[in-house]
Amino acid sequence: MDWINNLIGSVNNYLWSYILIVMLIGLGIYFTVRTKFVQFRMFGEMVRLLGEGAKADKKGVSSFQAFCISTASRVGTGNLAGVALAITAGGPGAVFWMWLIALIGSASAFVESTLAQIYKVRDGDAFRGGPAYYMEKALNARWMGVIFAVLISITFGLAFNSVQSNTIASAFGQSFDIKPVYVSIFLAVVTAIIIFGGIKRIAKVSEVIVPIMAGIYILIALFVVITNVSELPSVFSMIFKSAFGIEEVAGGALGAAMMNGIKRGLFSNEAGMGSAPNAAATADVSHPVKQGLIQSLGVFVDTLLICSSTAFIILLSGMYRSNEADGITLTQEALNTVLGSWAGPFLAIIVLLFAFSSVVGNYYYGESNIEFITTNKMWLVIYRLAVVAMVSYGAMASLDFVWSLADLFMGLMAIINLIAISLLGKISFDALSDYRKQKKEGKDPVFRPSSIGLKNTEAWGEDSSEKN
Repeated sequence: MDWINNLIGSVNNYLWSYILIVMLIGLGIYFTVRTKFVQFRMFGEMVRLLGEGAKADKKGVSSFQAFCISTASRVGTGNLAGVALAITAGGPGAVFWMWLIALIGSASAFVESTLAQIYKVRDGDAFRGGPAYYMEKALNARWMGVIFAVLISITFGLAFNSVQSNTIASAFGQSFDIKPVYVSIFLAVVTAIIIFGGIKRIAKVSEVIVPIMAGIYILIALFVVITNVSELPSVFSMIFKSAFGIEEVAGGALGAAMMNGIKRGLFSNEAGMGSAPNAAATADVSHPVKQGLIQSLGVFVDTLLICSSTAFIILLSGMYRSNEADGITLTQEALNTVLGSWAGPFLAIIVLLFAFSSVVGNYYYGESNIEFITTNKMWLVIYRLAVVAMVSYGAMASLDFVWSLADLFMGLMAIINLIAISLLGKISFDALSDYRKQKKEGKDPVFRPSSIGLKNTEAWGEDSSEKN
């Protein structure tokens, strides 16, 4: 097991230190410039569209429900344990790199989610789609789509879900002294009940859990920040000094901060990774850009609100210097320090909601891609059973191994998706121009593929004006 761990660690180090840092930052900047800073310029439109989607009453999946499915996957242990791991391994400066990857990565999120909407397919009275679908339809590279579909099914359904259950088990063990085996059994049963219910049940569960859990956690963090407001300048100073300080450069800590911030930031907000587009494709909207903008907003919600909340709690407590705790236990100890002994057990409950919502969202990503590979329902049943098994296993596995495995598969699928969206970016740029043109004319934008010269978009007939 040690040999496997070391091998995975070496591969991860190469992937994240050289290949992915260049691709994520380079493409994020490119998309930001080519979309004329869409993530900042159209922020108000993003918020308006999210509110519009929350009021919609649709037979399929609304844009708000699609946002919640992707946020359910994003807002999980990456926001609680992942941020703690980043600060432990890379110091306070890792927080700056998490912010940076979110700010520029939200443009990548816009591009990939708009593409997923354009090339989605009908699935009964709903839709499905994602990178595998736009690789096949826009690049005419089904082989590439199949490789991606296999990787995302393993990454999210199996590796990431073992991370989520591992974090839940750690949190409950720390706060309530509950043995991992009992957590394992409970999670396996509840996961099976939900995932065998299909996308509608997943959407409804996500729509309820996500706003509640995120709201409660942000309120706790705001309370911590307000009651320690005099310490905030020193916290920001610590983050920026650690991100760029001379001592960090000399000691090699700058590289650690950068790598861990970007790695954990991507794990948390998933911008450019190719996961959120699977949720984005399910939404029933009149124009693909609407969901692209909403999914871009999801990156801000995840990193700038929720990850920052965790970072401030940990840095204000000073617990990150102790080296006695790691992952979720560090976040729990930090909350205990600043709020009192009740906070750790309360966080364990929040972790259950955060991580379990991620299990549900992660599962759906795999389901959509299994259906891309084969229409044989038996494979979907096998996949569901494998997900339940990995949720059960993760609760009892070691922390290092499950995180390393998740990092490896996340890195591989991100590389394939980034190559695809770099080749297809122009389609999203054209769709954005079409959307802005219609907005300037005072219209509620409606997408007609022929207006930007597209074919092979089966979900978008020229009768798309009937959608709203």
